[in-house]
Amino acid sequence: MFRLVFIFVVLGLGLFVGTQYSEQQGYVLISFANTTTEMSVTTLVIFIVATLAALFLLEFMIKKGLRATNATWNWFSVRKLKRARRYTNEGIIKLLEGDWKGAEKKVTRWANHHDMPLLCYLIASEAAQGMGDEAKRKKYLTLAEQQEGYSLAVEMTKIRQLVRNKQYADAHSQLEQLKGRYPNNTIVLNLLKKTYIGLELWSALDELLPKLKKAKLISQNEYDELFYQAQLGKMKEIAEQKGLDGLLAYWSQLPKKLKQDNHLVSLMVEQLILHQGDSEAYLILRDAIKQQPSPEILPLLTQLDLPDHHPVIVLLEGLVKKHPDNPEINSVLGQFYLREQKWSQAQKEFEIALTQRISIADYSFLADSLEKQNMKQAAGEVSRKALSLIEK
Repeated sequence: MFRLVFIFVVLGLGLFVGTQYSEQQGYVLISFANTTTEMSVTTLVIFIVATLAALFLLEFMIKKGLRATNATWNWFSVRKLKRARRYTNEGIIKLLEGDWKGAEKKVTRWANHHDMPLLCYLIASEAAQGMGDEAKRKKYLTLAEQQEGYSLAVEMTKIRQLVRNKQYADAHSQLEQLKGRYPNNTIVLNLLKKTYIGLELWSALDELLPKLKKAKLISQNEYDELFYQAQLGKMKEIAEQKGLDGLLAYWSQLPKKLKQDNHLVSLMVEQLILHQGDSEAYLILRDAIKQQPSPEILPLLTQLDLPDHHPVIVLLEGLVKKHPDNPEINSVLGQFYLREQKWSQAQKEFEIALTQRISIADYSFLADSLEKQNMKQAAGEVSRKALSLIEK
C-alpha cells in the first residue's frame, strides 16, 4: 500500500512539474564509459517512476511465489505430522492390546516426522520390553534420551522396566536419586515399595509405609500386611546380626502400643523360639496374655520349651476363672495338664472347650486323656467323632 501511494505521489508531482515547465523541459546527459544518453528531465522522471513500479511489481511476484512455495511445504509437513500422530495413536492401541511387534512398527515408522518423537521412542521401548528384546529396549531408551525435552518420563520408564525385570539393585540406585527431587511423586513411591520388597530392605519399607498410606497408594489391609512383613524382616535381620540379645533390645525399644499388638507379639515369640529364647518368649507372652488372652497368641504357650510348667499352669488357671467363655484358655490348659500327666483335669478342660466350639485337635487331645484313664470305649467314640469331622 505504501509503495502504491509513493508511486502515485511521484507521478502526481511529475505531472505537476511537467505542466508548469512544459516549455522548459531541460536537458539531461548521462555518460558512462564510451556510451552517452541524452533525454529531457520529464523523460528521466517517467523512466525512474516506471523503473520503481517494475521493481515493486517484481518484488510482489517474488513474495507471492515464496508464499505459495511455503504454503505447499507447510501442507506437506502438516500432512506428515498428522500421519505420524495417527500411527503413534494406533501404536498405543497395539501396545494396550499386547501386540508388541505391531506397536513397535507403528510408532517408529514416522517418528522422525512426529512433533514429539520422545513419546514414540518411549512407547517403542515398552513394546521391546514386552517382546523381551533387551537390545531394542536399550536402543529406544537411548534414542529417547537424545530427544529434546528429555524428562522425568524417560527415567520413570527406565526404572519401571528395571523393576519388571527384577533388576532391583539398578532400579534402587536410580530411585534414591529421584526420591530427593520428587519426594511426593506417587510413581516414585510405588516403585520404591517394590524395590524395597525385592531387595528385602525392611527398615526402609517400614519408613515408607506411612507415606504410601497418606498418599492413598495402599489400602489398610495392604498396609497391615506390609507392616507385619517389614517387622518380621527386621526381626530376622537383627537376629542374624545380633542374636537373642539383639531381639530383646529391639523389643524393649518398641512403643507400648506395638507391644500390645497380638500379631507382632506372635512374630516376636516365634523368632525368640527359633533362637532358643523360650524363657524370654514366655515373659513377653505372659504380659500380652494378661492384657488380652487372644486365641492368636494363647496357643504359642504350647510351643515353648520350658523347664517348669507350673508358672504357665498357674497363669492359665487364673485366666479360666476370669474368662470362662474363652475356650482357647481351656484347651491350652488341658494340653499342659496332659504334659503333667493330670489326665482327668485335662479331660475336664477339653470337654469344657468343646462345649463352646468344635476343634478336631481338642477331640484328639480328649481321646488321648480318656485313653490314659483306660476309658477305651469313650476314647473310641471321641476318636470316631474326630474322624467324622475330618471327613466332612
